[in-house]
Amino acid sequence: MKPARKTPFPGPSNVFHERRLPERAAPAGYGALIAAYKLAVPLPRTLSAIGKRHKVVVGNDWRILTPRHAPPATLEGHLTFALKYEGVDLAVLKRLFEAVGANAIANLVKAKPTGSYARRLWFLFEWLGGNRLNLSDASSGAYVPVLDPHQQWPAAGKNSARHRVRNNLPGTPAFCPLVFRTKLLEQYVEANLSERARRIVAGIPRDLLARAASFLLLKDSRSSYAIEGERPAQDRIQRWGRAIGEAGRRTLDEGELLRLQTIVIGDARFVKLGLRQEGGFVGEHDRQTQAPLPDHISARPQALGSLIGGLIAFDQSAAQSMDAVIAAAILAFGFVYIHPFEDGNGRIHRYLIHHALQQRGFNPPGVIFPISSTIMARIDEYRRTLEEYSKSLLPLVKWEATKKFNIRVLNDTDDYYRFFDATPHAEFLYACVCKTIEEDLPDEVAFLRRHDQFRAGVESVIDLPERTLGLLFHFLSQNQGKLSTRARGHEFKKLTETEATQIEELYGALFGSGSR
Repeated sequence: MKPARKTPFPGPSNVFHERRLPERAAPAGYGALIAAYKLAVPLPRTLSAIGKRHKVVVGNDWRILTPRHAPPATLEGHLTFALKYEGVDLAVLKRLFEAVGANAIANLVKAKPTGSYARRLWFLFEWLGGNRLNLSDASSGAYVPVLDPHQQWPAAGKNSARHRVRNNLPGTPAFCPLVFRTKLLEQYVEANLSERARRIVAGIPRDLLARAASFLLLKDSRSSYAIEGERPAQDRIQRWGRAIGEAGRRTLDEGELLRLQTIVIGDARFVKLGLRQEGGFVGEHDRQTQAPLPDHISARPQALGSLIGGLIAFDQSAAQSMDAVIAAAILAFGFVYIHPFEDGNGRIHRYLIHHALQQRGFNPPGVIFPISSTIMARIDEYRRTLEEYSKSLLPLVKWEATKKFNIRVLNDTDDYYRFFDATPHAEFLYACVCKTIEEDLPDEVAFLRRHDQFRAGVESVIDLPERTLGLLFHFLSQNQGKLSTRARGHEFKKLTETEATQIEELYGALFGSGSR
């Protein structure tokens, strides 16, 4: 009888999957498992390796640990190392479980039936694959969380008596992105921005707040179209603004997503509404051949029902017990990676941010934070955040061009959209929310106060109709606080030199020489 073939875990190297190590070291944990079992998965954002020095080195997407951290060169050794030091990576674990089979995991559990790591792996195997291992229910051992809450953001969860673990995963096997705890996210959460926004709003007169909220809502709607490179008619901007103003009031389901797509698209003569029936990608076409040049490849059409169902289940269950901004990031960025519609995905993706924040009472009543406007101001960072994960998928997706210059995915890519690391997305979104609370809302209120002072000051000089006063302010803001020769000769030719000078000085005192 031949002995079982020993799995060849990788040794020390300077490069791993085209990723440079800070020093020569041997991959451990998920990296070692990906290499040994040739798993076609996106690499974790940070990989671990064992170096020669007795000093931990962190940097360049690597965590180099010391020789004393080295795990046994076995499936159990590297799996235990991964859970202990790298957290849960559902995409890697699912492909690994498929590669090693049920017996390997069952034997691992039998060897350590009360071990916390073994029981977590047992639960994850059955949860991810839906297949029950030939094992009796656990009868001893303290309940342990599936996600280490010190490593990753959990949901409230519930106990699984069979495994004696607490399932605190923030989702279902159909959709469950994860977010790591970072110093930056901890700082944002501890800042309690929701309460900060309420304190700001409490000091604003009701009528002034209503005007500020109205402008910020319209600003968000306009910016969401601008991000897509569109300049629709004002009525479409206002209609979408009204939809954003109602975010969080309706239960999120497939019918609601279709309603939103209908509002976003407007004229649907050239767009097939509803879930895609064909492949999809974000990118360009070759100018000469029209061949697809994808920057992001969307989920397969046959998986959309399951993926959107999982996303909706997340919103209605696990997300309710999570930090509102982190839940919003998982929901919104998960949607845009799936890209379920032919058109309208980007604007609905940003709408879902408002939905999650409003539904969980994060915003002060009546106030919509202009998230899209903030995103527009940080558009390069936004695109980098989106592209970081999209680029990691492209080498893993096999596709061919169709006769309609679209793409058809040829391999099973569904899990890439179910399970991804949403940490950068949560950090980016929190930064945007922080800016809207600390800058955009106070700035808009301050502007309106100065504008009211300007109106009162002009009225002390000359009595003007509201429309004419608005035109006057527009001309001043467009010309560094001065009335142009054209304006003085046409719309405001009846102003005396003294009156014009007084108005310009008033504007300068309140707004300086810049425009809004």
